[in-house]
This record gives sequence, structure tokens and C-alpha cells, in this order.
Amino acid sequence: MKIEAAVLRTRGASLPYAESRPLRIETLDLDPPGKGEVLVRIAAAGLCHSDLSVINGDRPRPLPMALGHEAAGVVEALGADVTDLAVGDHVVMIFMPSCGHCLPCAEGRPALCAPGAAANGAGTLLGDGVRMHDDDGSVHHHLGVSAFASHAVVSRRSLVKVDPDLPLHEAALFGCAVLTGVGAVVNTAGVKAGQTVAVIGLGGVGLAAVLGAIAAGAAQVVAVDLADDKLALATELGATAVVKAGADAVATVRALTAGGCDVVLEMAGSVRALESAVAMTRRGGTTVTAGLPPPDAALAVNVVALVADERTLKGSYIGTCVPTRDIPRYIALYRAGRLPVDRLVSGYLTLADINAGFDELHAGRAVRQVIRFD
Repeated sequence: MKIEAAVLRTRGASLPYAESRPLRIETLDLDPPGKGEVLVRIAAAGLCHSDLSVINGDRPRPLPMALGHEAAGVVEALGADVTDLAVGDHVVMIFMPSCGHCLPCAEGRPALCAPGAAANGAGTLLGDGVRMHDDDGSVHHHLGVSAFASHAVVSRRSLVKVDPDLPLHEAALFGCAVLTGVGAVVNTAGVKAGQTVAVIGLGGVGLAAVLGAIAAGAAQVVAVDLADDKLALATELGATAVVKAGADAVATVRALTAGGCDVVLEMAGSVRALESAVAMTRRGGTTVTAGLPPPDAALAVNVVALVADERTLKGSYIGTCVPTRDIPRYIALYRAGRLPVDRLVSGYLTLADINAGFDELHAGRAVRQVIRFD
């Protein structure tokens, strides 16, 4: 079938993207779903820094590639051996497919699935190969999803079924921003009621972490960012204090929390921000990073302090999630009014507006912009 998709052919385009247009809306041929695969009509897809990092070259991926990884849609066709979904089902897409058989999957850690990571790095589906083509050959998949498109063929392992009464433009946020941000709080850090928490970097994932910390019962939730409008939104969402990022941020957070936080989450994708996160963490506390700086970025750690202070430094990928467990839980919290993730949406776009949307994201003027295909 023919689809419309936003395709990246060269990385490192000049700003503004609205003029250089690194993403071109192209007509592609999409193969029918193969064994264990599903054809999904995309209803909504969010713009994320993980997409931006492919556009600007911070996260090299095989090109050409149809981007987009945070999305929700409707099942339109099923490949062989897919028996637990039906045409018309509503689904949220997951950007790390899990095979269910490798050692991490067997240990209950599907975010670390080895075949899933290999497929994502190669720009293929979990079942190997690509399903999108143009006149010159194959177009790679972005994280097994490629959601900036009218339709996508994905592995069944990249989908979680959701209730049809949840609006799909809201459901899309649960596939990345919510799963990553709330999961980093609940799963990776294991925040407990009464603890003190700071979050550095208030994009979609960071603000979702703020909401997750509040929902987990943290006594103090300190939000840190450079942007005044994001600090204001964090306050509206329930952060107990906000701190402007900069030279005085560490001292300010430590003063607010009697010497440092139990848990500090770095969501900015910056080594400097991660250094600040470590410094804001109390002795015996936990620092978690879900940011993705360029691959050559490195952090210098004071090993004596790591040992003598019994500090914990942890990475968090997709919120250390089990998607089939976590997404229904987070949706239930949303419906109960305890996780108002709809407040994270900065605005809605059409596919034609996508390059201008990434200008807004690059400039820090947007939290989550969502492309609606309806």
C-alpha cells in the first residue's frame, strides 16, 4: 500500500528546520504485515528529543529513515500468528520491542531486550528486514515504529492494547514520555512515600517524572530547568519548589532539601546536568539518568565519594519498564486524576508542520507537540 511518511535522508541540517526541511513528506510503499507483525493506522504521534537527536546527528542511525517513535493508532491488518489482537483494536506503540526469550527478557527486563536493541540499531523490525520502500530501495524503521506516517507495520512486540475510550492523541504520550519519566521514578529509582526528589530537565519526560514523583507520594519535588515557562508549568503540576538551572542550582536544591535529595533524576541529556544531579543527591541517595547525550559523552565520578557515601548512580532506559504491566497502570492513574499527562501537551500539529515543530522543540519552547492524523 502507499503511505505518507516523514523521511530523513541526511543528518545535521542547518537551523531553522522549517527552512532546511530535513524531514520530507514522501510517498512510500509499505509491505503488508509479515509473521508476527501488525498494520496500524497512526492516529497521533509525539515529537520527542530522541527524534531530534537523530535529525541533528547526536544519535546516528542508518538512513534514509522514517522517523517517529511515540504514537498510538488503530489496528488495520494482522500478520500470521497474531491471535491476541483484532482489527479495530486501539494500541500504543513501544519503541523497544522485546523478543520474550533472551536473557534480559527472561529476567523481566524487556527494556534491555538484546534482539530488540540490535534491530533498533540496524533500523529494522524485530523480525528482521524493512517494510518500507521507495524507488531507490529500502527506508529504515525508527526504533521499530516510524510513526510520523499515515500507517506503520510493526512487530506485535511493539504494541500494547488500550481501551478504545481513551482518546488516541492522549494515549500516544504513554508510549515514551510517560513510560520513560514515570518509570524512572517508580521502577528505576523506586521512590517511596515521604522521600525528597529533584528532577533536572523539564521536557516531556522530565515533567512526566515530576508527575510520577508526586503520584508516588514524595514529600518534596524540586523541578530544575532553564526555562521560566517550564518551571511555571511544574509549579502548576504540583512541584513543591522550582529552581532555575545555573551556577547556584546545586546549592539552592541542597538548601531546600536539608543537604540533598534522596533521589535526583537527570532528564536533560547533558553531562553538566548529570554532574549537578550527582551533587544534589544526599549521602546514601540515588541519582538516575534517563538523558541521552551524544554517544561520546563521558562522566567523571569521584570514586571515593561513591564508596564512602554509599551513593547509587543508575541509568534508566524506557523507565525500566514492563510495558504490558506499566502502561495500563499509568493510564489508570491518569483516569483517576493522579497523573495529568494531558497537561504536558504544548499543542497539536499536522504532518506538514513537522519541521517547524522540531524548531520549537530545539529552542525549548515546547514540552510535547503531538501530530494528529485525524
